[in-house]
Amino acid sequence: MEIDHNSVVAFAKSWGLFYLVAMALGVVIYALWPGNRKRFDRAKTSILDKDDRPGD
Repeated sequence: MEIDHNSVVAFAKSWGLFYLVAMALGVVIYALWPGNRKRFDRAKTSILDKDDRPGD
């Protein structure tokens, strides 16, 4: 079987959507996983730490 442009486009159109949806679901699951709550809370407040003030 020879791979031409039309077959690559057909493959990308059919399976590319499933790939992108799976990646998006993976990111959402990672972000909402209960074990990551401390890490994201620390990242949320770390920019406001007293050690990071300019001019000190």
